[in-house]
Amino acid sequence: MALETTLLLIPLLPLAAAVIAGLMRKQVGRAGAHWVTILGVAVSFCLSAWVLYQQVFEGLGTQNISVYTWMVSGGIRFEVGFLIDHLTTLIMCVVTFVSLMVHVYTIGYMAHDPGYQRFFSYIALFTFSMLMLVMSNNFMQLFFGWEAVGLVSYLLIGFWFQRESAVFAGLKAFLVNRVGDFGFLLGIAGVLFATGSLDYSEVFSQAPEIATRTISIIPGMEWKLITLICVCLFIGAMGKSAQAPLHVWLPDSMEGPTPISALIHAATMVTAGIFMVARMSPLFEFSDAALSFVLLVGAFTALAMGLIGIVQNDIKRVIAYSTLSQLGYMTVALGVSAYSAAIFHLMTHAFFKALLFLGAGSVIIALHHQQDMRFMGGLRRKMPITWATAWIGALALVGFPFLSGFYSKDAVIEAVAESQRYGSDLAYWAVLLGVLVTSFYSFRLLYLTFHGEPRYRVDHSAGEHPPDGVLHQEAHESPWVVTVPLILLAIPSVIIGYLTIQPILFGGWLNDSISVQAQNDVIADLAHNFHGASAMAIHALGTEPFWLMMTGFALATFIYLFRPSVAETLERGMPGLYRFVLNKYYIDELYQAVFVRRAVQIGKVLWEKADAGLIDGVLVNGSARLVGAVAGRIRLWQTGYLFQYAFAMIIGLIGILAIWVVY
Repeated sequence: MALETTLLLIPLLPLAAAVIAGLMRKQVGRAGAHWVTILGVAVSFCLSAWVLYQQVFEGLGTQNISVYTWMVSGGIRFEVGFLIDHLTTLIMCVVTFVSLMVHVYTIGYMAHDPGYQRFFSYIALFTFSMLMLVMSNNFMQLFFGWEAVGLVSYLLIGFWFQRESAVFAGLKAFLVNRVGDFGFLLGIAGVLFATGSLDYSEVFSQAPEIATRTISIIPGMEWKLITLICVCLFIGAMGKSAQAPLHVWLPDSMEGPTPISALIHAATMVTAGIFMVARMSPLFEFSDAALSFVLLVGAFTALAMGLIGIVQNDIKRVIAYSTLSQLGYMTVALGVSAYSAAIFHLMTHAFFKALLFLGAGSVIIALHHQQDMRFMGGLRRKMPITWATAWIGALALVGFPFLSGFYSKDAVIEAVAESQRYGSDLAYWAVLLGVLVTSFYSFRLLYLTFHGEPRYRVDHSAGEHPPDGVLHQEAHESPWVVTVPLILLAIPSVIIGYLTIQPILFGGWLNDSISVQAQNDVIADLAHNFHGASAMAIHALGTEPFWLMMTGFALATFIYLFRPSVAETLERGMPGLYRFVLNKYYIDELYQAVFVRRAVQIGKVLWEKADAGLIDGVLVNGSARLVGAVAGRIRLWQTGYLFQYAFAMIIGLIGILAIWVVY
């Protein structure tokens, strides 16, 4: 099979499956919907893995292929094309594998949902959109994929549209992402203004020249053009990758079904911004100001969002705030030019975070859609597979030595410590304290969910909608279509970091994709002290991150396993601080007061004065009234008497003659 055909099939198979499952629901049925989408994504994964094999063992180099020219305008080519290098292939394999696991898992989770086929169509369409984004070789296709994942995420978050909360969550995600996407579009416009091209290779080749140019946004103030472009591009990443202050949509998106939480928040949409900045490294490397901005935003997100996770009681929201925090770690790595460390953490995080989300969904199934951890507990013996895989995911998340999350997170922390960029000292303390916070909320989740005494009771006579803490029947392990994806995700969560840290970080695997200037190359500095994955894990036993992780473990164990009353005492002892963190620093309320209410007020005025008053009242209804009034006057002349018509004709003729004589 020709390479170009293979590359076309990788995104088009999920698209074709989405069309069949969505538009031919009656013909294929429920079973047909999941089989066609699973088969499409499975073949897409196999083809992605084949391309990776060709790169690793057959020496396949970078492929920059133009597939289709949409149009040429003013010398600018608008194309569909593929840039296949090591970065692209790595993300393709991660996206398709996690998507495949989610598709299989969905069979069990959505088994009784009336929108079963529609859901499979959406998640296959989402996979297509993400693949088009990561495989693009130009900004036009990148923007298409960017907007497509945003649109499908809106459909998925609001999938249960009967719930008002789900509708608002989907709308919130859509609107907040539009803010970031506006900045992203400005950044692409800046690229087009500076280079006259949308093709990556042409733009990147002109980066040194762009770095010498300035632009005056405000009269009298000169900005470096490349800094402006990079900041605008990163604002787009802030929306997609949920960086503060554009993070507010992600926790609310938990209103969607759990499978999309794993798909959107682990391997696809939220990592699109991280991928994009890494892809744009040839531009960002010429702007220290933009990278410092990236660094500080990521540092704040990593620590502040993790703190919110400590006080959440909804199991999915705890994991959602964990996602925000880990995205902050990736962004910090980008800010210190450790792009390969950011991509490495993106990869490992995709596996263990998808595992945690799907594990939470398994618990939710067992407890009949109960998500509040205060009504869980004691599930270890009843759900042994879910319990074991959840522990693996949590240990990877906290950075336990030898697990995948340890290698990627430790690499990020060490890269920040090595950096001399403005803001790196502050960022280092943020990511270091983030280790303690991550450990605490992760073990808190495990203890409240799986350990201790059950905080629910079984009442077989309970009504159709029993109160919190009451089940119709005893909890039990989920079916194999749920547990098999958990096991398959647990395997890379354990070993993928150990196996790939050397080639990805220190073996130059991403050198064909990422550009780092010598003075910024903190990964090269770390390479001098790297003596293998095993040595790195053993050495970590004496470092600050390990002991901070163990401190979080000890605190969570003491409080939630032996002295639960301590948590209640702390809440009562610091009510103001507790409410401040529980209410997410009141950022949503601030947006509501400053932006939403004023926008509603402006909209109301425009509706009353402009729409109803001017357009409807004056232009539409007013013109109708004018025509009616004129017609009413003219109608008086239509009497039916011949002498009146003759008189009018004579008067008209006299008027015409008078004009003719005068002129």
